[in-house]
Amino acid sequence: MLTDRLITVAIHTFDRAQKMKAILEQEGIRVVLQNVNLTNPAISAGVRLRIRECDLPMALRLIENIEIISPRALADSDDDGRIILVPVDFSECSAKAVTIAFRIAALHKASVAIVHSFIDPAFVNQSAMQFTDTLTFDTGVPTVDPIEEMEEEKTVEEIARSGMKKFTADIRDRIKSGALPPVKFTTEILEGLPEEVVDEYAERQKLSVIVMGTKGAGARDRELLGSVTAEVLDACKAPLLTVTPGLDTSSLASLSRVAFFAQPAQSDILAIDAMVRFFGDSHLDVTLIRLPRGRFASQAPDAMDKLLRYCRETYPGCKFTLSDLSLTNPVDDLKQLMDRHTVDMMALATRHKNVFSRLFNPSWAHKILFRADIPLLSIPVQS
Repeated sequence: MLTDRLITVAIHTFDRAQKMKAILEQEGIRVVLQNVNLTNPAISAGVRLRIRECDLPMALRLIENIEIISPRALADSDDDGRIILVPVDFSECSAKAVTIAFRIAALHKASVAIVHSFIDPAFVNQSAMQFTDTLTFDTGVPTVDPIEEMEEEKTVEEIARSGMKKFTADIRDRIKSGALPPVKFTTEILEGLPEEVVDEYAERQKLSVIVMGTKGAGARDRELLGSVTAEVLDACKAPLLTVTPGLDTSSLASLSRVAFFAQPAQSDILAIDAMVRFFGDSHLDVTLIRLPRGRFASQAPDAMDKLLRYCRETYPGCKFTLSDLSLTNPVDDLKQLMDRHTVDMMALATRHKNVFSRLFNPSWAHKILFRADIPLLSIPVQS
């Protein structure tokens, strides 16, 4: 049983000990320094940081992850270039997206970039219809308590920065408590339309994946060309993973049963390979579902069987099975298929289309996104 007796948690130079003391005390942990040269503290060597034994678990988490917990250390930190982007609006679903992003980042030793965008209120009023879609990242303006807003008028940017400050503090608290893995992360507030901000950020950075939160079904009965997610799906060259409100974020195992909508094409083989490398090949249970595309319908009937055999031989750690969608009514068949199979996540290779083909012939990624309330992994490929 942990007690209030003092124990030594670390030994440092005086300057280092002072910094550690400030960080620990900022988190409510009382620290006593020992072996300090009172005449000239700067030359003290072997200064002991002593804390109460009952504070040891929290203190160790802070010390081991000081570059993440400390904002200054975070700002100066470096990474190996692999970045996971999470656009947020400070909602509960955004928090879930952050959780999944942190778990993926811990698996691949990547960092997480948390980005929020804001736009001029006048523009929001003029474009209200464009943003009434399914994403939590729609308007770029965080939800604000009307009473708080009346008490003190703030600019949209000030509200955004305040929301990010609270959101970031919650992330650090979750890291300290062990609820999130200790992953390096940065935050950024940018002005602009959400989908444009995401696209421009992806152009500037080398992204491993974009993780975005979505709301539940309700407004999904129509195809929404202005949807933030749909725009990112079509424009961005980075993989996109959507996170739904009901997803269990306790581990990546909650995304182990995958329905992969595939065609017997080289690009889909590459997308499957990317998915397996992304989540690891030790736990995935993949159902390959043939997409009803006209130009593939005339191929040999065993084309998908060959793809199935290839996947089983190449990824022995995964389980692969095969299923079909009908060519007569693929949307209804999709619902029946989801009812028959227990699926945690849907995945597919996304081929970029221009604005006219998106409007008159919505992609399968759009259809799946707007008609299913489970996560979707979209992997961009060349047509």
